[in-house]
Amino acid sequence: MSLKDERREYRYGKLDRAGLHESPFAQFDIWMQQAQTAGLSDVTAMVLATVDAAGQPRQRTVLLKEISQHGLTFFTNLESTKAREMATNARVSVLFPWLALDRQVSVMGSVTSVPVADAQAYFSSRPRDSQLAAWTSAQSQPIASRAVLDAEFEATSARFSGQEIPMPEFWGGFYITPIAWEFWQGGENRLHDRFRYSQGTKDTWIIERLSP
Repeated sequence: MSLKDERREYRYGKLDRAGLHESPFAQFDIWMQQAQTAGLSDVTAMVLATVDAAGQPRQRTVLLKEISQHGLTFFTNLESTKAREMATNARVSVLFPWLALDRQVSVMGSVTSVPVADAQAYFSSRPRDSQLAAWTSAQSQPIASRAVLDAEFEATSARFSGQEIPMPEFWGGFYITPIAWEFWQGGENRLHDRFRYSQGTKDTWIIERLSP
């Protein structure tokens, strides 16, 4: 089948203003719980977009680990491409593609660093092999082969054999503080329901329906 003929109708549901919570955080929590109840895979996966110094956007998938008054929290290698780009331009966006429910949520905002103590607490909760992987990978840097990576993992495992694994100094987390959210519900005939929450005064949000 030709790519131009690849399509389907979105019939899962509808979204209206009366059904929206006044807080985008609360609305997101409702949709997240529904996605979990529906058994979607990787419900916490979000596509993170950053922009480099030349204005080139870049995207990759990271995992949401917490949502709180600070914003959306994720963790990464602090020497990675994404971390270096966020150090020069703190503005980011993330997208949750819950397409099995004909839904997407996008969030725009800026990042700040998670306190070291909080990053340490999360790092200590990770599976041991994930902790070893954090030490093993020089994230985003060229590597000669998979064999080199596997050998480095084995060497790291031997290095920390029989002891707790400390958090690397080059590993940490970020909060995304939202300034805008968009909730998208696919609709028949491509007449989707879209609502944008824009930051108003203090803790209030302006909610607008957007044309599909």
